[in-house]
Amino acid sequence: MKITVTGSLGNISEILTEKLVGVGHNVSVITSQEESVEQIQKLGATAVVGKLDDDRFIGWAFKNADAVYTMIPPSYKTAREIIKVGSGYVRAIIENNIPYVVNLSGIDVHLVDGPGPARVNFQNEKEFNSIQGTNVLHLRPGLFYSNFYGAADMIRQQHIIGNNFGGKIILALSHSHDIAQVIFEALHNNNFSGKSSAYAVSAEITGYEITNILGRGTKFPDLKWIEFPDQVLSENLLKQGKTPEMAHTYNLDMGITLRNGGLLKDYFKEKQGILAGASSFEKFAEEFTEILF
Repeated sequence: MKITVTGSLGNISEILTEKLVGVGHNVSVITSQEESVEQIQKLGATAVVGKLDDDRFIGWAFKNADAVYTMIPPSYKTAREIIKVGSGYVRAIIENNIPYVVNLSGIDVHLVDGPGPARVNFQNEKEFNSIQGTNVLHLRPGLFYSNFYGAADMIRQQHIIGNNFGGKIILALSHSHDIAQVIFEALHNNNFSGKSSAYAVSAEITGYEITNILGRGTKFPDLKWIEFPDQVLSENLLKQGKTPEMAHTYNLDMGITLRNGGLLKDYFKEKQGILAGASSFEKFAEEFTEILF
């Protein structure tokens, strides 16, 4: 099949591309960076250079595709930017009569007026579901394991890790390798029809369990989970260079919704559970330690 992959050489898209090429699919990868072209070609795929918010370009890039994987990179930060890219995808899918689409969504999509990407995930899913004659699978991962790389300095220097929610709260986390595997299986087998959704979660784990596992791996057995007051977390995020809007939208509000039980409400209600053969947090801790410690 001819498959178009968005996301350039991101954590999911690079793995997905390698898997698809490995079983003989004709893969085109959309990237906005000329410097990524050579690496994409080394994977055995065709690099297509352009901007995801350029509707004309996306319409051309999706041409003749049998299937498409859509995602919106974190470089698009505001709700307006994210919705614009999503709407452009929808128009390109309709224009090219693409029969199969796997769309990366989020575990928080049920929160219509929720924090961070939740409300735009809801809007994007709604738009994708309006497409006639196209099979769409919305994949809903949890919080990414890779987010913990951002806490490496705090772990090294202060032997703490945390957020604005308590260590007893259960988190649903996902490894990019596991997400890529689910997308690969869906695109390779075309094993979905109509409009559907599926969660892609690698582990259900508390903050206290996270510190125990990372503490052993990093040789900091005294590693502690700290629940930061909202104001303290906000000040730290601003010191790191985040804008007030980004700090609230993607960090503070997400934490508040986690601690009040809203963020993962539908996930736990539907009880799909973790993925078969998923990468455990213990396995990720080994990767984390090898790379950073």
